[in-house]
Amino acid sequence: MKALPLVQHPSAVPPAPASAAMTDGMTSDPARTAALKPRIIETLSTVFDPEIPVNIYELGLIYDIIVDASSAVGIRMTLTAPACPAAQTLPVEVRNRIAQIPDVTDVKVDIVWDPPWDRDRMSDAAKLQLGMF
Repeated sequence: MKALPLVQHPSAVPPAPASAAMTDGMTSDPARTAALKPRIIETLSTVFDPEIPVNIYELGLIYDIIVDASSAVGIRMTLTAPACPAAQTLPVEVRNRIAQIPDVTDVKVDIVWDPPWDRDRMSDAAKLQLGMF
């Protein structure tokens, strides 16, 4: 499947999935994943949805982190809603921040809509921070 293009306008609905995502075909390497995943999660924890005061990792927007043998990183993430105003900025910010991690050779970010995001994907810490307990 091809990665979805970023939404051009906050009120626009994203197009239907194309044939190949950028992360398709990436194979996780256990050693490289063990070395880089903690730094990737730490970095993702510094990225915030501009409308929600919780980082995107705790919000449950990150569905998969792939690190291959060449230290290329693939991120499969979603947004809180298809018409999310941050659709233009969050994937670019994720890519740019992860690219700055030492030893990362490439970063591919795919926006996925399946499964749809819901509040159950949030960590307990995020729910507590948002007063959802």
